[in-house]
Amino acid sequence: GLFRVPDGYEKPVLVASADGVGTKLKVAMRAGRHDTVGHDLVNHCVNDILVEGARPLFFLDYIGMGRLEAGTVEQIVAGVAAGCRANGCALLGGETAEMPDFYAPGEYDLAGFIVGVVEEDRRPGPHRVQAGDQLIGLAASGFHTNGYSLLRRLLFDRLGLGPDDPFPGGGGSVAEVLLRIHRSYLEPVGPLIDAGLIHALAHITGGGIPENLARVLPPGLEAHVDTGAWTPPAEFRTVAELGPVPRDEMFRTFNMGVGMILVVPPRAVDDVTGRARAAGVEAWAIGDVRAGTGGVVLH
Repeated sequence: GLFRVPDGYEKPVLVASADGVGTKLKVAMRAGRHDTVGHDLVNHCVNDILVEGARPLFFLDYIGMGRLEAGTVEQIVAGVAAGCRANGCALLGGETAEMPDFYAPGEYDLAGFIVGVVEEDRRPGPHRVQAGDQLIGLAASGFHTNGYSLLRRLLFDRLGLGPDDPFPGGGGSVAEVLLRIHRSYLEPVGPLIDAGLIHALAHITGGGIPENLARVLPPGLEAHVDTGAWTPPAEFRTVAELGPVPRDEMFRTFNMGVGMILVVPPRAVDDVTGRARAAGVEAWAIGDVRAGTGGVVLH
């Protein structure tokens, strides 16, 4: 497909990313519900380029399955289209591959490719982070798209639950809790980037807060996170208790209720948290950046 870069940029930089939704697909297949994972995919990719300050321009998808199942493909693509509409992103094209003997019956794979644009001089990142900067955590909508291998082993294999059974910690059925759509942070965060209030952003995906937040720190600085500054949603506490899953592993595997972390100057804390809440996303001051040997310290 072809796409014209929008007018109004003095030094436009294109930002690209590719990703999938991991073994969350296995939950969708088991539940026979395929209309959420496409939306998950778009939101995940949007968040990945948002950490560079980029607004999405266009998206492409790939679906691979052993035998073409029109109803399944229709649901997946409907989810992708819904995600693109919600994020103001053009669905430029895609590929649906039928590969007999490659995928087991009823199984499929899904991947997404996104391109966005950012003004070069406005790009957030480690080059802007300073000692004294504050950390703002933005609430996740659930497990997002990480930790699903552990979740499936615990809930399906060990506890013997099915998709329609109640989730042990409440909140709906197992499928409803596990298939909750990965939140896009474009609406609350985009205007904050435009206003110059954000020094850096971390999308909390695989590796949790420790690995993802570490990526936005320049040499000589470390992030200190107060894990008591927010209460992880009930589903995370339930998984930790049922496992049992040690605290360190929980924080390495899951987002623990924080899907995006913003690094902001101290003067911007109240403004940023207020604007995020006004956009419908809970926000907490969860720590700060200090001089140190690098990495992330969880308190």
